[in-house]
Amino acid sequence: MTAPFIDKEQPFVAHLIELRNRLIKAGFAILVVTLMLGIYPGPAALYELMAAPLVAHLPRGSTLIATSVISPFMVPMKVLLVAAFMLALPVVLYQAWAFVAPGLYAHEKKLVLPLVVSSTVLFLMGVAFCYFFVFGRVFAFIQSFAPASITATPDIEAYLDFVLSMFLAFGMAFEVPVVVMVLARMDIFSIAKLKEFRGYFVVLAFIIAAIVTPPDVISQLALAIPMCLLYEIGIWAAQVFIRHTQAPDKATNT
Repeated sequence: MTAPFIDKEQPFVAHLIELRNRLIKAGFAILVVTLMLGIYPGPAALYELMAAPLVAHLPRGSTLIATSVISPFMVPMKVLLVAAFMLALPVVLYQAWAFVAPGLYAHEKKLVLPLVVSSTVLFLMGVAFCYFFVFGRVFAFIQSFAPASITATPDIEAYLDFVLSMFLAFGMAFEVPVVVMVLARMDIFSIAKLKEFRGYFVVLAFIIAAIVTPPDVISQLALAIPMCLLYEIGIWAAQVFIRHTQAPDKATNT
């Protein structure tokens, strides 16, 4: 009576072991990158790099401050971990793909790997766009409104929270093409419906930008406009993607 139960339990245990191994490999990759970045350039240098866009627009003589005793230690360490995770993200997503790949058909494997690669690249592109283009313009805009009687001395923890929220917002916003491709490929929305939704998406993009960005026009436009452009790219990419990831029988019929 117990044999069938044991037979069913063994594949489940094997999947758990496989999941554990994949998580260990992903964690090991993050650990290796963390140690490498900890040695060079080091947590302090990484924080200086992250703070550079703000420091460049502070009044002369102004600096960032730490209002907590442990902030000078904890904030650079958090920056180190975030940087390590971003650099190890391709390995993390590959381990996720390798875990689900054995249970997929050949045409489904063609679907997953491009999504893993494109989602990684697009997320990092969003972070880079935020750091190199948006931050400088936002901080310059904000400082231009500061009265002469106010001395700007931002807190490093508050700045870290702001940077991480902006990185996440722009990184996720740049995933729009991937979301569009998945919706089209899973037949949730047809290409025609996605094209009809253009006008609504423009409104939605500006609403999202108004919610997740600071209350200034520059950052809102910097998020909303790329989202609209990426939506169009997603519609085009979805048509190509669907054509190359169809099941063999569907491809033959079409």
